[in-house]
Amino acid sequence: MKRIFACISALLLMGSALFFAGWTGRVKGGVVISGVAVGGMPYREAVSAVREQLAKERIPFTVHTPFGDTMPEIGYTDNVPALVRGAKNGERLTACVRREWVDAEEEIARLAERAFRAPQDAALSFSRFGFTYTKERAGAYCDYAASLRAALSALKAGQEEVSLVMRSSQPAVTQKALHARTQKLAAFATRFDASKRERTHNIALACERIAGSVLAPGELFSFNAAVGARTAENGFLEAPVISGGEYVQGVGGGVCQASTTLMNAALRAGLTVTESRPHSLAVGYVPPSLDAMVSKWSDLKFCNPYPFPVYLTGRCAGGEICFEVYGKPNGMRYETASRILLRIPPPEAEIREGEEDKTVRAEKEGLESESYLLVYNADGALVQKKRLRRDRYAPVQGIYERKFTNFLTQSRDKIP
Repeated sequence: MKRIFACISALLLMGSALFFAGWTGRVKGGVVISGVAVGGMPYREAVSAVREQLAKERIPFTVHTPFGDTMPEIGYTDNVPALVRGAKNGERLTACVRREWVDAEEEIARLAERAFRAPQDAALSFSRFGFTYTKERAGAYCDYAASLRAALSALKAGQEEVSLVMRSSQPAVTQKALHARTQKLAAFATRFDASKRERTHNIALACERIAGSVLAPGELFSFNAAVGARTAENGFLEAPVISGGEYVQGVGGGVCQASTTLMNAALRAGLTVTESRPHSLAVGYVPPSLDAMVSKWSDLKFCNPYPFPVYLTGRCAGGEICFEVYGKPNGMRYETASRILLRIPPPEAEIREGEEDKTVRAEKEGLESESYLLVYNADGALVQKKRLRRDRYAPVQGIYERKFTNFLTQSRDKIP
């Protein structure tokens, strides 16, 4: 064992001697390496002198990224020691310098991760005031393999810079697509007497509470749920309502005009009305069988049959209430039609004695009617006619007051 250790020690000493012997010589006379005169210099000094000059001539290396420039740590190798030892008298030589980015794979991966930007989908927000759209934004990612190849090639070619190879990624939802899904499907408006303050207030309040509603695919809309109870505590005022075939004062009078207007907009948008009832008396703001009476016991309901959301907006001003329905058109057009089947004469008018001639209640004929939904395709051809309702509206007996003398005259005229 001692003999083995002795042999190893001897070999190590010989190797060390040979190594240092390689650095103890001097460069041949008149030798110039990369512009540095090193003739006659000891090898070690010559190598240092040439490398000092080469360091001044190093080419910087910059990587351009989306978030700014970075200068990675580059390593340099050269053949200066071999040139120093092997140079012949009077030779002029040029050192070969090689740049190396040792951690290139790890650094490119880190830069690629930092450069990643996810695409941002377009978005919309909806309220009773309408739509607001946020435009989409494309994303970006670094092509790691291409960037690594480009960086190593640039180093090898002696270039000073390289850029990460960036690719774009597109968002799944664009603003154009959102606009396509939020087109106006239908609108319907009715007029009212804006001078009747309480009734106008009730119509506007109902409209405000409905506007901004969104129906998901298959979702059911309830007028009563959206508007709430017609009570003073819920903000409604007293105004004329139809009750038992007569007009009487009641809290929330006028709200039925809002429900009627909404139902007609829903029908024209292709929504499915699942619950609606007529008034006991025909109303003047829509044709017969196209009204929608709502109360504590009666509701207007409709559902969204489409595989996309629908949006309800509404406005009430200047004696007009209007509802609009937005969504994605399906290529069909929807209209409504009303048909009177029978006119029912009113009972004989009641004439009362009064201080002046005036109409207490105008007489009005009753009606039997029905309504239809008409569906047209993109070519304008009628493809479906569906009956919605068949209704009966009661006649109204007129009541008139006459001055005493006129009252006697009209009374005698009635005597056979």
